[in-house]
Amino acid sequence: MDEFQNGLVELLPRLRRFARVVRSQDADAQDLVQQTVERALASRHTFRPGTRLDSWAFTIMRRIAIDDGRSARRWSRILSPSSETDDRAPDRSIADEDARADAMAMRDAIHRLPDDQRHAVALVLIEGLTYAEAAKVLGIPVGTLTSRLVRGRLALVETLSSQEISG
Repeated sequence: MDEFQNGLVELLPRLRRFARVVRSQDADAQDLVQQTVERALASRHTFRPGTRLDSWAFTIMRRIAIDDGRSARRWSRILSPSSETDDRAPDRSIADEDARADAMAMRDAIHRLPDDQRHAVALVLIEGLTYAEAAKVLGIPVGTLTSRLVRGRLALVETLSSQEISG
């Protein structure tokens, strides 16, 4: 494998984590990661060496998610939605039952945020991108990202405080 492919392999855990924020169902998140890697490999000629591979891949993932969302909205007008059970099991590696409950509450609180706030929170607070990098991934000015991040943090604090979770 070359340096680009190795970089993508090293990035997989972070792509999976961001996909779980973008998609609430685990199977959908896994599909999103696969689509992202496939598109990154197919588009590697557009990647400029010296730029951050993670930001580039997160941008690809976000664009796929937007396209899928638009497609799903079109299909939902044609087809009636199916009733799916919501199996949001916590990460099995967390042994403590209280920690698992807190993790589930945090995950649910993040998924209840509007998309713009959820993506800002995930990229900056979870993935560790700088404000400038996250703003570039989302295609928005840094000030807009900051505003979304502040609103997202406040909503999370309010939601988790009302549930007596310290986060």
